[in-house]
Amino acid sequence: MMPETEPTRTQTATVSPPDAPSGRTAKPERFVRVITAIATLGALLFGYDTGVISGALPFMRDSTEEGGLGLTATTEGVVASSLVFGAAFGALLGGRLADRFGRRRAILSFAVVFFGGALGTALSPDATSMVVFRVILGLAVGGASATVPMFIAELSPAHRRGRLVSQNELMIVSGQLIAYTSNALIANFSDNDHAWRYMLGLATIPAVLLWFGMLFMPESPRWFAAQGRPGEALSVLRRIREHDAAQAELDEITERTQEADTGEMRLPWVRRLLMIGIVLNVGMQLTGVNAMVYLAPTLLESIGFGTKAALTTTIANGVVAVVAVSCGIYVYGRGNRRPVIIVGQTGVTVALTVLGGGFLLPESTGRNYLIIVAMLAFLFFFQGAIGTGYWLVTSEIFPLRFRGRAIGIAVFAQWIAGGVVTLVVPPVIEAVGGGTTFLAFAVINLGTLMFLVKLLPETRGHTLESLERRFRSYARA
Repeated sequence: MMPETEPTRTQTATVSPPDAPSGRTAKPERFVRVITAIATLGALLFGYDTGVISGALPFMRDSTEEGGLGLTATTEGVVASSLVFGAAFGALLGGRLADRFGRRRAILSFAVVFFGGALGTALSPDATSMVVFRVILGLAVGGASATVPMFIAELSPAHRRGRLVSQNELMIVSGQLIAYTSNALIANFSDNDHAWRYMLGLATIPAVLLWFGMLFMPESPRWFAAQGRPGEALSVLRRIREHDAAQAELDEITERTQEADTGEMRLPWVRRLLMIGIVLNVGMQLTGVNAMVYLAPTLLESIGFGTKAALTTTIANGVVAVVAVSCGIYVYGRGNRRPVIIVGQTGVTVALTVLGGGFLLPESTGRNYLIIVAMLAFLFFFQGAIGTGYWLVTSEIFPLRFRGRAIGIAVFAQWIAGGVVTLVVPPVIEAVGGGTTFLAFAVINLGTLMFLVKLLPETRGHTLESLERRFRSYARA
């Protein structure tokens, strides 16, 4: 199907709601930034809901008479990991919903699930209901993690894609920082036995903002094109691109859509991309980042910090993460992805080695400072290079026809790996200690580094369609 006749510059391109609200902006790139800011509220929720549990868990260990849930080391791991396993299936669901019904509608749906899951965890009367609502909340976290970066990548111009998609990671760590800060404030200034319920319930606010904001955002033009709706794709492109660039981009998208093979997920070059996407996403979790995010207060308590002091110190983790991602956005906006990711993976491996060694040293003030510095260095390299870069490359490498499905599979693998890590790390640390645990993570990350050096592609400077042509050409070479 050929694109519909273009309206003149003075005409207003219209698309029937709810798929894409009508209207044309005078400054397309500014509108893309607005869309990014609204969509990444999903990432803010992702960050808050993964970070808030670190502050809630110490209070949930209290007995029910004291306002807690009476968690043990094992049930603590189950509560923390339940969100992650829910997120795994949310990623699969999110990818399929995004391919079938559109990226925008998928995000709207997950905003509702975010609200219900957050409210349910805050009101949970026992550990069982907490696990159930954490799984529900995980569906939204996983769905947003698969859908939001893809949505932004498909709306972004090629020269701005790195910076805009990387803002997703900035919002994730901002959500974690908000969680750490609110946890510390509530813990220090509230004597209520149910303080952890306020921590968990605050996530309902950005869920409402995400839902209302997405009502006014357009659908991805690439999804419209993949559905055989080029007229609507052109209408959206004219809102987010200059006039002449909109038609040229639609032509390129349409060409790729028409050339695509419906069975190409079985082709070797696509399976290779899927393998790269899965390794990136599993490797993200095998850094041990979930253990660091969820269990940071517990780790600090293990080296002598009190509960409130540990929660307050954890704010430094959030600050370092936000600073690191801000640096990452700057670097990825101006430089190649591959070298930054490899440097980041190297830094994480070294930091894990130092951290593991620190736990093996005799107790002292110097040893405690070494552990804290190693944790912060780990977070800097992870958030600035790996977390930012892995999400960015995952959103870029897959062909349009099944991009949602492929990203869903890759992110599903990430969350399964993260769930296993979150579930087993608390009892493993209790059994063998932090030193052995983090040294094992260091060895795993050395293997990931070797894989990246050999197989990680460079994606900067290409449209999503030109990347697809490039990967196809490799298969024919």
